[in-house]
Amino acid sequence: MTTWTSDELTRIEHEEVVNAYRAHLQAMTDGDTDTLDDLLDDGFTLTHITGYVQPKAEWLSQMRAGRFDYHHVDEKDVTVNIEGDTARLVGRIITDATVYGAHANWPLRLTMDYAHEGGTWTALRSVATTW
Repeated sequence: MTTWTSDELTRIEHEEVVNAYRAHLQAMTDGDTDTLDDLLDDGFTLTHITGYVQPKAEWLSQMRAGRFDYHHVDEKDVTVNIEGDTARLVGRIITDATVYGAHANWPLRLTMDYAHEGGTWTALRSVATTW
């Protein structure tokens, strides 16, 4: 049986949260709504830079319809704070996307809340702002 120190467990949890975030970004750029559906909590919401709070099902449906087409994401930095079974990740990215027909490189700051459930980190919500 392996015994982990507190610092090792913190590092492992940090990596798990960052890996969940990166899987989310990859699924966005792949247009893989099935994977996003698995990574996101059923009650997940995405708050857009406009302030609109969009439920998961609506966002995924609009991705499938081509209203949100993520071409590339360039990760700039990421921080994670973990408290028990919850985590808050803040990432700065440049997102090359076409949103409702408007193509641009969007400098986004994503604040994402996660819960540790069933051995995995699941995204509960994401709030996008510009930087």
